[in-house]
Amino acid sequence: MAFLSPLLLPPENEQQLFERAQALVGFSLGELATHAQLPIPKDLKRDKGWVGILLERFLGAMAGSKPEQDFPELGIELKTIPIDAAGKPLETTFVCVAPLTGNSGVTWASSHVRHKMARVLWIPVEGERQIPLTHRRVGSPLLWSPNAAEEEMLRRDWEELMDLIVLGNVECITAHQGAVLQLRPKAANSKALTEAIGEHGQPILALPRGFYLKKNFTGALLARYFLI
Repeated sequence: MAFLSPLLLPPENEQQLFERAQALVGFSLGELATHAQLPIPKDLKRDKGWVGILLERFLGAMAGSKPEQDFPELGIELKTIPIDAAGKPLETTFVCVAPLTGNSGVTWASSHVRHKMARVLWIPVEGERQIPLTHRRVGSPLLWSPNAAEEEMLRRDWEELMDLIVLGNVECITAHQGAVLQLRPKAANSKALTEAIGEHGQPILALPRGFYLKKNFTGALLARYFLI
């Protein structure tokens, strides 16, 4: 693994980023963590972002936890996706935090969801629970932008969910709403509240929400590109 070096400079272009991702294929998370001198958690229950952080070390991502894309100069977002033996996603994919206030004038074209999903480097990783975390291997990367049909599905769901937020119905939204995009609470605990709009337009406190891609969307995406 001498050719793999953590703490790289940011990639100069899309091709270089993709080549770095291809160089990780087949390596286990344990091998990569050892090489990067990154402590390996017992499991991912409290360290959901660990796999992404690990791979960022080898890809040269510098955005960290900022709300911009992982590779802002290239306009590319990194998304790791846990898959089963058949190559199907095991869980939904977090896109970004949903704004619960200050949404006057926000449109799909200017939204964080569209910005984050404009160009994505997907990296599948083995995710079945019976495989120890250290033994899970990295799969083949995919550089993707939504086609017209995919963008239309995302736009429709985003507009429906944002309408509910703006109209003060955030507490009525469930994970079942949206065909491919859902809104779910995203907080470490029930005390981590943020400002939102109530049903009568009054300020309220609510759990932070996040936009997530449903498995049917990412599953179809992977199936089409990898011919599953």
